Amino acid sequence: MKQSKLALLIAIFCAIMCCCAPVGVAQNKKPVISMQRKNFTLLLKQSNLKFTFPPGFQEVKAVNDEDFSFDFALHDPDHNCDIWLMARSQKQDWLTYEHTQADQRSELDNPDSLYIELGETYANALTGDNIYQARDMPADVLAEYNADAGKSYLLNLQDMPVTQHYKYALIVSLEKNHAGTLIAVFFTNYKDPDFYSDVNKVSHSFKFAP
Repeated sequence: MKQSKLALLIAIFCAIMCCCAPVGVAQNKKPVISMQRKNFTLLLKQSNLKFTFPPGFQEVKAVNDEDFSFDFALHDPDHNCDIWLMARSQKQDWLTYEHTQADQRSELDNPDSLYIELGETYANALTGDNIYQARDMPADVLAEYNADAGKSYLLNLQDMPVTQHYKYALIVSLEKNHAGTLIAVFFTNYKDPDFYSDVNKVSHSFKFAP
């Protein structure tokens, strides 16, 4: 009888361990990193940018079509705010630009001005016109990002499905000379403190390497 009870206890113990083992394995699993994030991390490295994923945000699929080409996107479910992100390296373009400077027929633009071109292009595409507020980034703000230049664009959006019918957007465009450009587009329906809190959280998640 004692042996039967012992065998039963061992069987119950084994059953419990078998049930608990998958949970333990699952807890030790590393979080899955999406291919989108892996590719974005590579672009950031090429652009001399450091990025810390901001708490409270979710990764969502970035818009990448013939009108808007972005690398990464975030969503804040609490404040109903979406962010599109783009990182571009200027290193190869700068080398090409330097090599063509001796050729007076060259019409290549200075790659360090890409942040202006991209900012204006997306501001026009999102508003449907060229009516928006554009401002140069102050020197103290640029210092926070270790950036050399930057602009911001405050937009009233045209009604489009691709922007989920958001009403307003803020474009932040930053660049590090000869290194990289960052474009961040923040979408909202309310220009309230919660929105600008999200802007600060995401914006300060980025910094150019020295």
